[in-house]
Amino acid sequence: MAEQIERTTVTEPVAPAVTNQAAATRQVTETRVAGSVLLARIIWWIAGVIIVLLAARFILALLGANQGNAFTRFIFDVSHPFVAPFFGMFSYSNYVYGVSRFEVYTLVAIAVYAVIAWGLARLATINHPEPRA
Repeated sequence: MAEQIERTTVTEPVAPAVTNQAAATRQVTETRVAGSVLLARIIWWIAGVIIVLLAARFILALLGANQGNAFTRFIFDVSHPFVAPFFGMFSYSNYVYGVSRFEVYTLVAIAVYAVIAWGLARLATINHPEPRA
């Protein structure tokens, strides 16, 4: 998915009469990432950060992490806007076992954001053919 640019530079010796060398040809091949591929990578990077936050939230809730802990509170606060659209999606709120919670809506959010990222990245690179193995 990267564009290859080939540049050929011809260099001639400074004093051809003094040295009996032919003109040297140097071929430089640069690989540059296309703009749409770069956009797809940025989309996947952002989606990856969101999915990691949601996975951390799910694991912390499942293990019954202390809500008073600063790290736990940070993860829950940062991931809240991403899971909020999925609250109340099912007729039950959470499966609660003691202090542990099995947040189904967090798993649904992970799946939805992964599918959205795939669709956006695919849309960004729609004009690029699939690489053949």
